[in-house]
Amino acid sequence: MSAYLLWGGMPLFFPLLEPAGAVEIIAHRVVWSLVFCLLLLVATRSTRTLTPVLRNRRTFGLLALGGVLVATNWTVYVYGVLTGHVLDAALGYFVNPLVTILLGVIVLRERLRPAQWVALAIGAVAVAVITIGVGVFPWIAISLALSFGLYGLVKNRTGRSVGALPGLATETLALTPLALAYLVWLWSQGTGTFTTEGTAHVLLLMSCGVVTGVPLLLFGASARRVPLSVVGMLQYLTPVLQFLVGLLVLHEPMPTSRWIGFGLVWLALAILTTDALRSLRATRLAARASRTAASASQAQASSEQTVERSADHATEQDTEQDTEQDTGQSADQASAATFAERTTVVAEPVAHPRCADPAGTNEGDTRG
Repeated sequence: MSAYLLWGGMPLFFPLLEPAGAVEIIAHRVVWSLVFCLLLLVATRSTRTLTPVLRNRRTFGLLALGGVLVATNWTVYVYGVLTGHVLDAALGYFVNPLVTILLGVIVLRERLRPAQWVALAIGAVAVAVITIGVGVFPWIAISLALSFGLYGLVKNRTGRSVGALPGLATETLALTPLALAYLVWLWSQGTGTFTTEGTAHVLLLMSCGVVTGVPLLLFGASARRVPLSVVGMLQYLTPVLQFLVGLLVLHEPMPTSRWIGFGLVWLALAILTTDALRSLRATRLAARASRTAASASQAQASSEQTVERSADHATEQDTEQDTEQDTGQSADQASAATFAERTTVVAEPVAHPRCADPAGTNEGDTRG
């Protein structure tokens, strides 16, 4: 929440940098943001996270493009603040989620749900109402929403492999040569304000790096701990605070047509947020059901394996019993055969010599 509060209070900071113009402020913001990021990388001993980004041409190219887009966003925003269009800047960040969805359809060929189409239609009507009512197309709001939406698309292409700090360092590193060249040109023309408005002005311009880096680091740290649904809700806190600053502090005009336009945008965001929360809840329920089904399937498979192992064990026991029975029967048969053989030998008659030779009897009788 601290990051969104700091971003919401930005309209109160940039007027302190006058008489510097918007482009000069952004040039200093780029240079001092790079200095701040490099100091943090050294202090946290994480300079090694920057080396792979610089060596990868594709990643460096995408981040350089992201740097151009975010610098464009910064310039339009600061120009809007310095020229009394804080409400238009707030409108741009309110419209940004709608523009992001539209870019997803055009660039990524994403399919939208009916509620998202309704939200886009209401947002388009809101822009038309403001344009007709005020008489001027809200180019500041649309430029902010479009540049930041494209910046988010580029960051999406880089993936999560690049952290917030090395990412910002690379983006500002790619822009620093142009920023320094512009500041040198201002100095040569005698129109720069860095050395002409006193020490306080110098320190305020140098603090642009801290003002840029601190909210980003706070957001990066909280995004890893806070649920995504909460982050999505908190993102509206920044434009709400900017709207309140423009309306209540800076007293910018708010005609009826602008109220109607803002009201339509808020209605579109309410529909979009409700649909997103429902989709997130459905996704979580589906994931939970899938995990439950997977657990049940694993339990069933484990039960079937247990039954199969029990059946195999029972079969093995039956086989062992059959083997033991067959062995016992064979032993009984062998014992019976041996007994029969012995009985046969014992029962066989033995022939006496006298009985075998009748002639011997006659011989014996003659001698007597």
